Amino acid sequence: MEFIPQIVFILIVGFFGFLIYRRVSQISKNIKLGKDVDLSDNKAERLKNMVLVAFGQKKMFKRPLPAFLHLLIYVGFVLINIEVLEIIIDGVFGTHRVAAPILGNFYSGMINFFEFLAVGVLFSCIVFLIRRSVLRINRFKKIEMVGWPSLDANLILIIEILLMMAILGMNGADQILQQRGTDHYTQVGSFFFSSTLFGWLSEFETGALILIERGAWWFHIVGIFAFALYVTYSKHLHIFLAFPNTYYSKISPKGKMENMNEITNEVKMMLGMPVEGDSAPPPEGMRFGAKDVNDLTWKNLMDAYSCTECGRCTSECPANLTGKKLSPRKIMMDTRDRLEDVGKNGLDDGKSLLGDYITKEEINACTNCNACVEACPVNINPLDIILQTRRYVAMEESAAPDSWNAMFQNVETNFAPWKFGVQDRFNWSNELKEGK
Repeated sequence: MEFIPQIVFILIVGFFGFLIYRRVSQISKNIKLGKDVDLSDNKAERLKNMVLVAFGQKKMFKRPLPAFLHLLIYVGFVLINIEVLEIIIDGVFGTHRVAAPILGNFYSGMINFFEFLAVGVLFSCIVFLIRRSVLRINRFKKIEMVGWPSLDANLILIIEILLMMAILGMNGADQILQQRGTDHYTQVGSFFFSSTLFGWLSEFETGALILIERGAWWFHIVGIFAFALYVTYSKHLHIFLAFPNTYYSKISPKGKMENMNEITNEVKMMLGMPVEGDSAPPPEGMRFGAKDVNDLTWKNLMDAYSCTECGRCTSECPANLTGKKLSPRKIMMDTRDRLEDVGKNGLDDGKSLLGDYITKEEINACTNCNACVEACPVNINPLDIILQTRRYVAMEESAAPDSWNAMFQNVETNFAPWKFGVQDRFNWSNELKEGK
């Protein structure tokens, strides 16, 4: 009978471990649906980007107050998990605070520091809930945030509040049991924050206190496992994907558009210019641009899973600010939704990213200004997806707006977007020279 809690604990670990492994495998499989692209160059620069943007949260600090609160949650999430490791060891081997005898007096200081972080996380989550639900910041009220996205954002904050309350309640009951010399509760010293917030637990009998401590312990650790699984279905997947996503993010100047090699080579051959690399013509049936998620690169698809749905991109988008339908955040959310649907139903479900999820009206509204790319705290590039879907519309459907087709025609015939040739470009200045 004494081993039943350990057996139950191991079964719970195995249950959630299996579900998390299955979900992570599915996400990996979905991302691999994208076209291959080699991003293994400039490792030092990529590592620097990851350290500054993902680990250091450099771009978040463009807005200092929410950045500071977000940093508290981030640091708390990372460091408090050190205590979770101890809880897992205790759960498997039936011990209690197994690290205390090893760390000595340092242990009490460490737990007090974790409690400080827990209080910081509590405070930050409450402020963020108020911002979302009471202050109703404009970027949190956009059309794409109606329903599940808004509920998801609030749920995660509520879950974090409950988990922090559980760990503080567990420590509060634990130290009272220590003071009473209860068996199994190692003497490790006092914990400032939990004794302040949960000192009222001293009015309970020892038996009730043990129930409270054990209940908070199980709630906290099972809650952590459930939270880890939930995150893989949530926008909070960015907690993990922000690191590889910033590492593999674009390092060339933001305004530089990537050419389509097949088209570039064909034009060069037509003009009698030397062709670099593979000069073979495009394979039969090749699709130009992107109609569905499998036409995008794996990096585009990783971007979609890394999106935090914070809306900074949309709040900076000039098209959105002037009332156009385009929202860069929605582009990323739509791409992720389509990717999830393809993962469940396959590509032959009669739908496609362009048309069923993203409309031509949205992509045509983009000004290519890169404001969304600059604003993203984890270097996501919605513009790249917009450009690739535009290329599909222009090259495969010949359905670009008439004004664009006229411009394309001028570029092809005059090497300029205007109706006249290069030799006539400065004719307008002749009138100035003649004093007219």
